[in-house]
Amino acid sequence: MRALMGADLRVVVLDDLSAGRAGRLPPTVPLIRADVRDRMTVRDAIIRYHVSGVIHLAALKDVAASYEDPLGYHRANLDTLADLLEVLVDLRTPHLVFSSTAAVYGTADSYAEDAPTRPSSPYGRTKLAGEWLIGDVGAATGLNHAILRFFNVAGAGAPALADTGGDNLLPRLLRAAVEGGKATVHGTGHPTPDGSCVRDYVHPSDIAGAHVAAVRALEAGGLTADTLNVSRGVGVSVLELIAAVERATGQPLPYVVGEPRPGDPPTAVADPARIRDRLGWRAQRSLDDIVGSAWAATAAQLRIARQRRPHDVATTL
Repeated sequence: MRALMGADLRVVVLDDLSAGRAGRLPPTVPLIRADVRDRMTVRDAIIRYHVSGVIHLAALKDVAASYEDPLGYHRANLDTLADLLEVLVDLRTPHLVFSSTAAVYGTADSYAEDAPTRPSSPYGRTKLAGEWLIGDVGAATGLNHAILRFFNVAGAGAPALADTGGDNLLPRLLRAAVEGGKATVHGTGHPTPDGSCVRDYVHPSDIAGAHVAAVRALEAGGLTADTLNVSRGVGVSVLELIAAVERATGQPLPYVVGEPRPGDPPTAVADPARIRDRLGWRAQRSLDDIVGSAWAATAAQLRIARQRRPHDVATTL
């Protein structure tokens, strides 16, 4: 939202606030509190605000939870997309930017956009099916669309924008540092240089910049249907991420080795050449920028919490 406004684009937000926080929006940005499955409210918002394009970010994304509730994940991630597409087609809303995921690749030899897609989790399969649905609707109706496959988003765009995703690795590591506990590394026997899983981490501000670039390209007519990786193209292992947390916090972070998680590929590092060539976008933030920004946001939250509940907040730092 901040990046779009910084590019002089008008923004309307529709969110059920199951994970979002209304206080993160300035009063100049309209907030419609609703579920994306509420087709009448979505329809009314598009008409009322003369919406020319939708950025669809609403989804469930916990890989482990998707094994436990595959029906819920299909309903949340695929059925709701079908509802949204029906509204967009009916109102002839011309543009869609869809947030997809590296999980569509599964365990792969290559993570370029034209590589085979073999998602290993129900979550990944819902997102791949969503990509197929958008492609079919676009071919049939002329809906212009950009599918952005995020790799591991980590960090904070500002101190007030801390990651609240409890299952994400970096917040879990920082929480362990704050609480004085031990981090858990899910397996150190993977076929990687240090045995821990390797991922491609990208800063939220870079992700936001990719959305701005996609919106601009759709508006200008230079993009009609494309799938693009959004990543740094740099692999970082879990143990390397722990070392970066130690640099940011200035203290050691001990860890224990747990069992590998189902559906976790040993390595997932993108090839971001296509988005660079077609949209002129490339990630700007380093690993230390990512971890440092997350730590700054966590520290800001701690300061606020201590002011409110000085006796209930961990003081190990």
